[in-house]
Amino acid sequence: MTKELSIEETECSMVIATAADKESAMSIAKLLVEKRLAACVQMFPIESVYFWRGKICADNETALFIKSKTALFGKIAAAIREHHAYEVPEIIQIPISGGLPEYLAWIADCTLGEEATEEDA
Repeated sequence: MTKELSIEETECSMVIATAADKESAMSIAKLLVEKRLAACVQMFPIESVYFWRGKICADNETALFIKSKTALFGKIAAAIREHHAYEVPEIIQIPISGGLPEYLAWIADCTLGEEATEEDA
């Protein structure tokens, strides 16, 4: 018998970011996991159409789905900005409102605790 999905508020979030290419995305993903800012980063090739500096642009990019604790968003955003080629990178946090309890616990177990300092990240 499987456990029911939790629909309670959780301490976890998914951060969405993009990178210019797979290599840049992989570098950011590995950095976030190595620093324990993310439990998991999934990467997908995407096509983006966007408005930038008065023009409509279209580019191939790599999307990153970053699973972590909500409290680590500031450190995740800072790490991405420090290692990102874009002037204004996409970095969006989406709270996870529910999920398989064991998976959410795994995210929490794999990431830094709230007592972490700036040196940890």
